[in-house]
Amino acid sequence: VWTERHFNGQQHTWRLKSTSARERALQYQPGQKIHGFTVKEVVAVPDLFLTAVKLTHDKTGAQYLHAARDDSNNLFSVQFRTTPMDSTGVPHILEHTVLCGSEKYPCRDPFFKMLNRSLSTFMNAFTASDYTMYPFSTQNGKDFQNLLSVYLDAVFFPCLREQDFWQEGWRLENEDPTDPNSPLVFKGVVFNEMKGAFSDNERLYAQHLQNKLYPNHTYSVVSGGEPLAIPDLTWEQLKQFHATHYHPSNARFFTYGDLPLEPHLKQIQEEALSKFDRINPKTEVPSQPRWTSPKEDHVTCSPDPLAPDPNKQNTVCVSYLLGDITDAFEGLTLSLLSSLMISGPNSPFYKSLIEPKLGTDFSSVVGYDGSTKEASFSIGLQGVDEEDIERVKQIISQTIDKIIDRFKKCRKTNKTLYENTHRLTLSMSPEESYLEKQAKAEEEKLQKKIEVLSDSDRKQIYEKGLDLLAAQSQTQDVSCLPALKVSDIEPTIPITPVQISTAGGVPVQYCEQPTNGLVYFRALCNLNTLPEDLRVFVPLFCSVITKMGCGALDYRQQAQQMELRTGGMSVSTQVITDCNELDTYEQGILLSSSCLERNLPHMFQLWSDIFISPHFDDEERLRVLVMQSAQELANGIAYSGHLYAMTRAGRHLTPAGDLQETFGGMEQVTFMKRTAAMADLSQIIRTLPRIKIHLFNPDNMRWVYNTPAIVSDAAAHLEGFIKDVAKNRKERKPVRPNIIEKPINPLDDSGPRRKLISEPTFHPCPMKTFFQMPFPVNFVSESIRTVPFSHKDYASLCILARMMTAKFLHGEIREKGGAYGGGAKIGGGLFTFYSYRDPNTVQTLSAFGNGIDWAKSGKFTQQDIDEAKLSVFSAVDSPVAPADKGMGQFLSGVTDEMKQSHRQRLFAVDHKNLVDVAERYLSAGQKTCGVVILGPENDVIKKDPSWIIK
Repeated sequence: VWTERHFNGQQHTWRLKSTSARERALQYQPGQKIHGFTVKEVVAVPDLFLTAVKLTHDKTGAQYLHAARDDSNNLFSVQFRTTPMDSTGVPHILEHTVLCGSEKYPCRDPFFKMLNRSLSTFMNAFTASDYTMYPFSTQNGKDFQNLLSVYLDAVFFPCLREQDFWQEGWRLENEDPTDPNSPLVFKGVVFNEMKGAFSDNERLYAQHLQNKLYPNHTYSVVSGGEPLAIPDLTWEQLKQFHATHYHPSNARFFTYGDLPLEPHLKQIQEEALSKFDRINPKTEVPSQPRWTSPKEDHVTCSPDPLAPDPNKQNTVCVSYLLGDITDAFEGLTLSLLSSLMISGPNSPFYKSLIEPKLGTDFSSVVGYDGSTKEASFSIGLQGVDEEDIERVKQIISQTIDKIIDRFKKCRKTNKTLYENTHRLTLSMSPEESYLEKQAKAEEEKLQKKIEVLSDSDRKQIYEKGLDLLAAQSQTQDVSCLPALKVSDIEPTIPITPVQISTAGGVPVQYCEQPTNGLVYFRALCNLNTLPEDLRVFVPLFCSVITKMGCGALDYRQQAQQMELRTGGMSVSTQVITDCNELDTYEQGILLSSSCLERNLPHMFQLWSDIFISPHFDDEERLRVLVMQSAQELANGIAYSGHLYAMTRAGRHLTPAGDLQETFGGMEQVTFMKRTAAMADLSQIIRTLPRIKIHLFNPDNMRWVYNTPAIVSDAAAHLEGFIKDVAKNRKERKPVRPNIIEKPINPLDDSGPRRKLISEPTFHPCPMKTFFQMPFPVNFVSESIRTVPFSHKDYASLCILARMMTAKFLHGEIREKGGAYGGGAKIGGGLFTFYSYRDPNTVQTLSAFGNGIDWAKSGKFTQQDIDEAKLSVFSAVDSPVAPADKGMGQFLSGVTDEMKQSHRQRLFAVDHKNLVDVAERYLSAGQKTCGVVILGPENDVIKKDPSWIIK
């Protein structure tokens, strides 16, 4: 039995293996009738500590699966099989549009409004190739009922208004909706989202591969919407798709957690399913007819200016369409790939194609009855030189032949694979004029739409644009929506007990948690003695240090031992802003691993070998890892461009922000591109051991264990490890003189301490930077220096960020501007605005400024403040995994007592506080803000001398 103490002195008791929810579910019997459902099967799953209950709705045939588990984070999901036959994006646009209002909740956009009226730990919706899913989770029972009501009404009884279709899908509208003489352009949230999605070359290739391997049915189209096909979708087609696909007979329900099943069934029956009769939705996907001979195809993409090697941007993949082959094939193939492709000097991949990124993939089409209907197997290489494309095709084919040959010997009776002619070889190459051709095709599509318009049509478009703008600007009556109250929020947080001691002179934090038998181990090594010129190499060091081999193990043997003995071992960079001073921070790397208690000696032996004798001298292996890391960074910008923009925007505002950019921003992307382009990596090989000497030093470390119970010999293992790695250590002075020490536990000034860097003379400066990228959309950010976590105004800025996002920025950036997303966040002492997959730049920057003016004006209500508080607390109180309990105090020194003080300040925020911080920090801070845009060529910005163009 575990007991959590609360600040009010009360105790909350819970049991690691409590079976109340599971026992309750085990009472159900097959054939039992419950609120219109019939129980079909009840299965105990002890390995997952749950009981599964499968039911069928009598009237409609809807399927239901409930997983009863003693977990307070309860989840609901409803999903529909959605099988479009064109690439207009109808299921994706429908997913957006059903969330814009329903019969019971007719206000505009109840989905986003519920984000601020609940304590949900998750709310979203997803469109896949053949299904659409609507999940949410919450720890509050009343909240669960509220969200369930909104979700049921949204999917089964949506308004599907034409204005919502225009806003979320696509529309023709004047570029300036208030000027009838401005040019007509395509607008729409999904339209811009998909333009951004297909600027990711990996996403583009995967989509082509699926479409071409399954050419005869729904997998041959783009369910999310191909940008040039989206404008072919009509409002009537959208409504028809809903009528045929969003029916209980085509639905699957899933619930999870410790809330009882019966109320869920009763609410779903009364509010939705009782109003339908069974139909045959006819959404089954037939098997793909097999080809009689292999096929080959080629596609093009946009060149990536940040690719490690401009000449190596080609991708080659061979894919097989399989039957419902047993799992043995997947396991056998993965083991064979290890021996055939990347095992040593005799491997063709190792010899001649060491640089490209190798990948394998198994994907399957799972029927709604749970059976695998189709499966595909692919082997591909990314980063191939154009001259090597044909040779790569041959090598992949030879490798597959070897796999098939081995498979034939093991599975002689199954001819599905080795007599398979349904094989696709697909290559992709960059084309310099790709973006130009895409823009031209969009312009031609636009002109075709425009040239058939009459004067009356143009007038109607202008008037509809004004109507939409007026609707978007109108204050909504949301009284129809259910909501929690601030009084529903728990006033206190439970304390996570930790013990802090030392082992071998190194500070150690112990945190007893129900980790299911695993020991979670982390260590922080600070960088205070590391020379400045080596800092940019640290992320590369972290990414390769556990993958190069160590001690007597080569990298393959090291990987095998890590997989056999641990739950994973990794190293990552850490930049931690001090919770009291913005110009004070801690820099370091975090070692992370987990294992069963019996494997602790093996895990520490692996760490010892990594510390003492990593194999940095294997240049071929290092080149593989450098190329992979550089390629992954370059590929990530199209998906996470807003994060790169936000990181860069904070670079010149705090010392920690500057280091964040070095470790994980555009500077690191550029550095890795240069490194990957080096013909000779000997300089890197010489540099990595220098970093190791400074980082892997017990004098600069502290440790933390999260375990089911205090492991009796953990300290002994740790002391032995410290003794091993301390043999060669030398005393090194910090490269910066301004090191300050603070207690790891702020309540114990005499205990172990951590070392931070203080830069009291740091001066923030304004900077506007534009990165020209091969994207058709923008990522925009503006960052303002404010206050650290423990400051009395930090809570007000947290509430303000959430309120500005929900009540102003969402409407301006997404609804009016057409961006996929946008808002404001605070962290590390920086208040940051951002937009995601945004067709605009200057307009969005104006929206940021107007948001500050809106906040200063005080034109918001107490209801707006309360909703912002609910949203903030849903994040503050989101579940923390047992493995991560106590990590806030370990890394940043933020104790539960400090969190409780912050919580009380959040509760106390009022109207006056919000207007005050908007004026004192945001308005004044605009003079020294950082502004960054990642996006396509922009003539307006090019002509503005205040911008730095990258």
